[in-house]
Amino acid sequence: MAADASPTLAVFASDKGPGDPERAPIMSEAGTILARHGARIVCLADGALEAIPLITAARAAGGDVLLLVDEGFAAPPALADVPVERIDDPEARLKRVGELAQVFVGLPGSLASTAGLYRAWASAGGGTSGKPVVLLNKHRAFEAMRGMAADIFSHSIPQADRIVTFTDNVEDLWNKVSWALSVRN
Repeated sequence: MAADASPTLAVFASDKGPGDPERAPIMSEAGTILARHGARIVCLADGALEAIPLITAARAAGGDVLLLVDEGFAAPPALADVPVERIDDPEARLKRVGELAQVFVGLPGSLASTAGLYRAWASAGGGTSGKPVVLLNKHRAFEAMRGMAADIFSHSIPQADRIVTFTDNVEDLWNKVSWALSVRN
């Protein structure tokens, strides 16, 4: 399928704040894996860009990255040539992420990155859109979401098990994304 050949993934991650010190290496590994499989990665920057290891690794592996940013965003020098779309309204930025993404991917990060993922997915229609979410639950980063998916999503969203998927290791991330794309099409 054409969509599977080069899918667009909205990836949410952060290496800022307290939490797992392995977040930057996890982002780097994920960026490399996703880029090697031809995925286009879309990242949202609300004020600050928190997924720099993901973006630099994806680009080093030949990946296509797009940043959705506000008007005042200034890219770090190492990312000056990364394409950007400037949308000043935060809700319009979230909507644009939802329009572009075929799959939403959550990597271990801050509460802000998780909230951004949820807001972008919800602005795209949430469970009714059929757009899947793949969460990397390394070190139990999304364990609360796993429980919520089992207790709430499974009763309120048809085929929730096909929409919200979890993996516990970076090596399996592409397999879950690929599977999520295949069951959606």
